[in-house]
Amino acid sequence: MSMDTKQKMNEEVQKRRTFAIISHPDAGKTTLTEKLLLFGGAIRLAGTVKGRKASKHATSDWMEIEKQRGISVTSSVMQFDYEGHRVNILDTPGHQDFSEDTYRTLTAADSAVMLIDSAKGVEAQTKKLFQVCRMRGIPIFTFINKLDREGQNPFDLLEELEQVLGIRSYPMNWPIGSGKQFRGVYDRKMTQVELFQGDDHKEIQVRKVSGYEDPIVKEIAGDFFYDQLVQDLELLDVAGDEFDFDKVASGELTPVFFGSAINNFGVQTFLENFLKLAPTPSPRGSSAGEIDPLSDKFSGYIFKIQANMNPAHRDRIAFLRICSGKFERGMSVKHVRAGKDIKLSQPQQFLAQDRDIVEEAYPGDIIGLFDPGIFRLGDTLSQMGNIEFNELPTFSPELFCKVTVKNALKHKQFQKGVDQLTEEGTIQVFRTIGFDDMILGVVGQLQFEVFEYRMKAEYGVDVILQRMNYQFARWIIDEQVDPGKFRINSQLVKDKNDHYVVLFESEYAMRSAMEKNPTAQFLENAP
Repeated sequence: MSMDTKQKMNEEVQKRRTFAIISHPDAGKTTLTEKLLLFGGAIRLAGTVKGRKASKHATSDWMEIEKQRGISVTSSVMQFDYEGHRVNILDTPGHQDFSEDTYRTLTAADSAVMLIDSAKGVEAQTKKLFQVCRMRGIPIFTFINKLDREGQNPFDLLEELEQVLGIRSYPMNWPIGSGKQFRGVYDRKMTQVELFQGDDHKEIQVRKVSGYEDPIVKEIAGDFFYDQLVQDLELLDVAGDEFDFDKVASGELTPVFFGSAINNFGVQTFLENFLKLAPTPSPRGSSAGEIDPLSDKFSGYIFKIQANMNPAHRDRIAFLRICSGKFERGMSVKHVRAGKDIKLSQPQQFLAQDRDIVEEAYPGDIIGLFDPGIFRLGDTLSQMGNIEFNELPTFSPELFCKVTVKNALKHKQFQKGVDQLTEEGTIQVFRTIGFDDMILGVVGQLQFEVFEYRMKAEYGVDVILQRMNYQFARWIIDEQVDPGKFRINSQLVKDKNDHYVVLFESEYAMRSAMEKNPTAQFLENAP
């Protein structure tokens, strides 16, 4: 690698920030994403998501089922430039019926932004997603949203972060008033006040002050809020955590920002701080040890496959996270699992529905590859020989349905659809022993709806789904597996690779099965 190429590579990697936004439904994620894109000049007009019936749907939600329900179902990726940085946002579905897709998307991010509704605090969904980020030890930034509405006391929210999620926090700014009385925020690092002006934030008014005891602060806050603010900030200075960059980097301390995304208030401050503090693309674990992003040889892995993104063409897109080296259109890479070289000829980058053919990309970038059916989740593509990136996590399904086809003559299309959706990781398929019934397992209810909808829309097949009472799936490893042992409150089935799996109706049924089969191993994930 010549000096120039090395330097160019270094510059490009330093510019990149790739993050995912995690939140509970309705915390305002689509709004925040759009406001961020607005700063990058990526969307001329942010389509507001308020009126669900409005003809102008948010640019980041595209599937029919999403338009009907006003939610983001499928994780997409958006890219924009801001002040010399190249920002990649990975959109994760925020619905409570989310899927494994959401978890896997988080493996492709270098940091996460946790969005919290100031009235509701930390909700169930956020907790699950947070745990995935925690497992990876990536930095987490918190944006507390909807300060223009009545919310909880900011100290209670910080305490909740610690109690529920076990993460300490450092507020970068602090609200002055709240709800109808919301006046703005005091920026602790910059010692300045940002004024809240309702709906109009084309230009945010900022007042430099000498500290929070400055008369200007009193004038903005009014006596009542001023006394409150001084008390709060004194308490934070004395009892709060100190800002510690290393702790932020290892995900132990989260910088907290207060704002109102719908009014575009606090978003720019958040973005500018985030770009300074968030990590550039980092080394990734693989079968050959850590892979350095600055390596001159290209490598990346597929973390998501999505069929039929464009209903006019029956296409499949495989999303690839670049881990090292420079990507060039038309380059030849080794498809490690298949053991052959392939040419990457039609790579795409995304801004919601608009796709551009991409000529080159760098570590941290996400590109979409046209997939004629050769990719699977977790596949490594590389110019480094036979390396494989560490496996993507699979998650144990919690909901189960027996599935049958209404019209038996459509069996072939049905099988094709099931194979396709299994490869994408939308569903897990199990077969009963003896009768050969098909059972679907998913992490979230919505996956059943998406399955039913897509079978009809894309394969012309009507399916009948019957809910089953099982709640847990455990892969079983034993010298001799006896189906007779799993008749009460449980059932023995096989997964797509012919591994034995037991489905249990309750935690009790699972525990007693474990006691009766002391030589067996029961695993949460496929071996």
